[in-house]
Amino acid sequence: MSETNTAQAKSKKGGRLLALDILRGITIAGMIMVNNPGSWGHIYAPLEHAEWNGLTPTDLVFPFFMFIMGVSTYFSLRKYNFEFSWASFAKILRRTVVIYLIGIAIAWFGLTLRGVMGEKTFLEAINNFDRIRLLGVMPRLALCYGIGATCALLIPKKGLPWTIAGMLVVYAFILVFGNGFEFSDRNIIAIVDRTILGENHMYADTVGGVRLKLDPEGLVSTLPSIAHMLIGYLCGSLILGTKDNSERINRLFIVGTILTFAGLLLSYGLPINKKVWSPTFVLTTCGLASSFLALLIWIIDIKGYKRWCRFFEAFGVNPLFMYCLGAVLSIVFGSVRVPYAVAASGYTSFNGWLYNAIYVPVCGGDMTLASLLSALIFVMFNWCIGYVLYKKKIYISI
Repeated sequence: MSETNTAQAKSKKGGRLLALDILRGITIAGMIMVNNPGSWGHIYAPLEHAEWNGLTPTDLVFPFFMFIMGVSTYFSLRKYNFEFSWASFAKILRRTVVIYLIGIAIAWFGLTLRGVMGEKTFLEAINNFDRIRLLGVMPRLALCYGIGATCALLIPKKGLPWTIAGMLVVYAFILVFGNGFEFSDRNIIAIVDRTILGENHMYADTVGGVRLKLDPEGLVSTLPSIAHMLIGYLCGSLILGTKDNSERINRLFIVGTILTFAGLLLSYGLPINKKVWSPTFVLTTCGLASSFLALLIWIIDIKGYKRWCRFFEAFGVNPLFMYCLGAVLSIVFGSVRVPYAVAASGYTSFNGWLYNAIYVPVCGGDMTLASLLSALIFVMFNWCIGYVLYKKKIYISI
């Protein structure tokens, strides 16, 4: 995916599209922000995920990045002339394994650091593989990239829309007949993940006060995520299919409008639900991503309004590295304990100390505003590191 740095994304016939880097940068900055509030109990509604069915602005950041990953994959596969070869498959497989293992390493680091900061010995803390989450954001990106890119090379381009439709239709039947829209032990997604992965390796979610092991990046819901990535891949072909930005905008807006309306209309029978990655969630978010990309191309690459977006470019040129950096720093800030007399234990996390001792007083006691301030400053801290890499033209490939 570091040709994921579409950045270096130059179209075969046209010039570089800065809008691609900016959209990717916006999504990475957004993912870091919504994952790191000062207090999970005090968050503005738009910055929270939908509890179950529904869609909030926060629910858009991950699917937008998945869409852009598909666009970037189209650019990166040009060098193989979109034909399967053992060389292309080996590169896809290597990148898939690396991204997946990075995700597992981050999960292991989080469990280990929290264990060390707790009452466990170092040896006890590092021996946590019986409890490590096997899936998550990075593993999902890895699986969707690996399977999606391989499908793109094996299936003729004209057959990809039918492949995508088939995946979504099959998944729709799985959800409808497998209690997929029900947050309970009877949900087919939870059943399959519990059977194959085991509860100790799954994410636990809470809806309506009920806590259940139902992984939002589970195995079954990977199927529509692959379709999601392939929609982005086809949009990448629309971009490279012409050197004229106005034509690119028209194509992306048409596709975006069709997908968005299709998702919204079908949601009356198949609710939009991020946690099960429903087919309508795929259609709606891909449609919005396509339209937003078209809007950015118009603003940035046609009208030339670029000053406002330079902030996001530092995130966009090293997307996966910046996401991993944010995840690791989040673990450190949330696990390292510092003395805090007000806390019952006499200690709190470094992030908790910043929030309670600095941000809340600065915000005049407004805990929700302080939570947002904490998230924004954390994003800025990550940006400072990304900006150094950006200025030095250091692009970290994964």
